[in-house]
Amino acid sequence: MTQKLKVPTAFALFILLLFPLSYGIGTPNLITANPAFGLSTKPNPVGTNLIVGIAKRQNPSVVFVTSKTKIQPAKGNAPFGKFAPPGRGSPFTPPPAPGNGTGTGFIIDREGHILTNNHVVDDADIIKVTLQNEKEYEAQLVGSDPKTDIALIKIIQKNGERASFPFLEMGDSEKLEVGEWVVAIGNPFGLDHTVTTGVVSAKGRNIGAGPYDEFIQTDASINPGNSGGPLLNMNGDVIGINTAIFSGSGGNVGIGFALPINMAKDILGDLKLNGKVTRGWLGVMIQKITPELQESFKLKNARGALINDISPNGPADRGGMKRGDVITRFDGVEIASMETLPKQVAAIKPGNSVKVEVIREGKPMTLEIKIDPMKVEKPA
Repeated sequence: MTQKLKVPTAFALFILLLFPLSYGIGTPNLITANPAFGLSTKPNPVGTNLIVGIAKRQNPSVVFVTSKTKIQPAKGNAPFGKFAPPGRGSPFTPPPAPGNGTGTGFIIDREGHILTNNHVVDDADIIKVTLQNEKEYEAQLVGSDPKTDIALIKIIQKNGERASFPFLEMGDSEKLEVGEWVVAIGNPFGLDHTVTTGVVSAKGRNIGAGPYDEFIQTDASINPGNSGGPLLNMNGDVIGINTAIFSGSGGNVGIGFALPINMAKDILGDLKLNGKVTRGWLGVMIQKITPELQESFKLKNARGALINDISPNGPADRGGMKRGDVITRFDGVEIASMETLPKQVAAIKPGNSVKVEVIREGKPMTLEIKIDPMKVEKPA
């Protein structure tokens, strides 16, 4: 009986070896194996070919920006501390002469408007941009905003030229997710149109660069010369403007920062029309709520912004706000922390009235305050 079973068993093993299990795809009652997906397919959208496509499509819209100041020397990176704007100097060539600056920009419309960092063109008398095809143009400063380090420049066409320029689409940085793949294009150390890639490491980073900090952190390689260049998502849309790096040496260590593109979109109209940004002003000095202050003011939590001073006859003073009030909501937006308030106030058009919810001596109340325009000398 045992001898009779040997032949069928051997035959069955032969059949299994001859026909792999993956051949049973779509056949009932057989074990199946899914086919392996190659790079650049939809299930794996960060394949090599996709990044190649982004680089080919978007490189022509990225420009090399150089600026020259006749009188004043170029400003250093001191305001950022270790978070240095990656825009000046080069280990491969002699440092730029006083008053020179280099960086990156990207074209945002067919007319040749270009977004870049303010520190790339700040106080410049001469601005030049070089396209990927090595054609060089002079550019004029249309508007700038030092508080967000954003500048808008425009290509000057001469001799009746009416070129139509390739441009990048601006995406929605609010939809950006931590871990999402991104591509940076720029001119690090003068090496034009360098493409690097990485992921979004964090969002909403405050690095002490200004009152409206909410940087995108990325490990895509960013170096001196990348300042003002685009940070792109996998659709090729701009979701950030590369602005600063964390580095003790001035080179990339895997921690770079980009301004969210929505911040630039919010002020673009003002830059085009007025050359500057007009922001709302509340007229208060605020501080963070520490555990000690929370206990002292008998607050349920540490959320909100504590008012420690009020400008005489300013909007808050006229609206009935008092020192010691804790602002919990501003124009319907929850104030989760002290850092949230300046951004919300700045976004209000001067002359408009907003409802401000505060806690005063443990009791909630609502004030209506008419916002004034911010002046340079006034605190945020």
